[in-house]
Order: sequence, then structure tokens, then C-alpha cells
Amino acid sequence: MAISGTMRVLPFLLAHFASSLADKQDLTGKMFTFPVESDTAHVILVPNQSKSLTAVTVCLRFFSDQTRAQSLFSFATQAHSNSFLLYKKVNSVYEINQHDNIVLFRGLEDIPNQWNSVCATWDSTTGIAQLWVNGKPSTRKGLRRGGSISGEPSIILGQEQDSYGGTFDKAQSFVGMLTDVHMWDSVLSYSEIALYTNRIPHTNDGNVINWESLDFTCKGYVIVEDIVSGMSV
Repeated sequence: MAISGTMRVLPFLLAHFASSLADKQDLTGKMFTFPVESDTAHVILVPNQSKSLTAVTVCLRFFSDQTRAQSLFSFATQAHSNSFLLYKKVNSVYEINQHDNIVLFRGLEDIPNQWNSVCATWDSTTGIAQLWVNGKPSTRKGLRRGGSISGEPSIILGQEQDSYGGTFDKAQSFVGMLTDVHMWDSVLSYSEIALYTNRIPHTNDGNVINWESLDFTCKGYVIVEDIVSGMSV
């Protein structure tokens, strides 16, 4: 009996689908630990989609005692190494950099040796960017109005990309722990950000990056470990 082309392709597709699922891990209750300053240690995140973005929300929690500046989330494309960068500067100042357009947010919390919950948003339609740290909103500021984030993404934790996928500077590296990293292709509402900040279970996990179904690769001295007792987020 002849086997149709569809029947021959189906086992391959099923195997590929199973492999894709196997590559993703639920990191609930886990954290990435970056124990030392370096220009090599980083985590590569593979997004669930690679379409053009006209709005972004990135949420994460970090735990660090560093007083210097350090990168929290670096999204690059081949055209722009700073397609979307979330960067913690000194003296409780945070930076969002989108296509080398920069806005600074001052007077927000940056508590050493505690978990800090951070959500950053940008909407192309209005150009408005905003930051939420531990549930407290920043001033809404104009970043880049119009346009999109397009191209194959390179998403990295632990380092700032000065070129696509590399050119790291250890003086900008993250030292500490990161957890609960999510990314959406929309601007979350205040109520959705409040649910994230207060660790209330909800169904709207990140559709670009999802901590509960994460495809990642650790490079260099990075440890995946359970969140330590007494350091609960």
C-alpha cells in the first residue's frame, strides 16, 4: 500500500513537536544565580515567537547587592544591539533603551539583598514608556513613537549586548539572582502588573518569554538552583 506524503511527514512533525516541548522547562521556584562579575556568564532565552513588536512588557525579579550599574534584560536584533534594554544604573535610577532612544527613571526602589520586582513597558502607538518597581509606578515618559522591533531576536540575561549576541563588558554584567522573567507583546494593565508584583497566580503568563515554559541555555558561570529558603520572593 502506498504511503502518502502527508503520512510520511507526520512522524517527523510529531517528533519535532515533542522535542520542542522537551526543550522547555518550568522554572517555577527556581532562579538563575550569577555569582561573579564576568564578561562571559549569561543566559540565552529563546522566545516563543519572533514577530515584529509594537508594544512590550518585560517583568522580572532581581536580588543583588551591587551598587554599580548592571544589565537586567538585553534584547538585540542584528540591526540594533539595544532593541529593548532594561538597565539598572546607580542611585536608584533605571534606564529603558529602545533603538538607542533612552529614558531614565529616578527615585524608584533598588533594595539591596531583597527581591525587587520590576516591570518595564513601551507602546509604539503613543511612544510612552513606564517602569513599575515593587508595585510603585514611575513617571510616564516618551521614548520612541512609531516603528517596531523587527528582526531575529537575541535575548540575554546577565550581560548587555553591545553587538548582536555578544561584545560583553564585565563592568555592566549582572551579579546576583534573577527569577520570574516574562515578556509580552503588549502593554499590561495596572491590574495585571499588580498580580505579577504580588505573586498572585494568574493565567496571563508571558507570550514571548514564559518562565513556566522556558527554552534557555546557560553560558559560563551561571547556576540554576532552587530559591533559597528565607529568600522567598
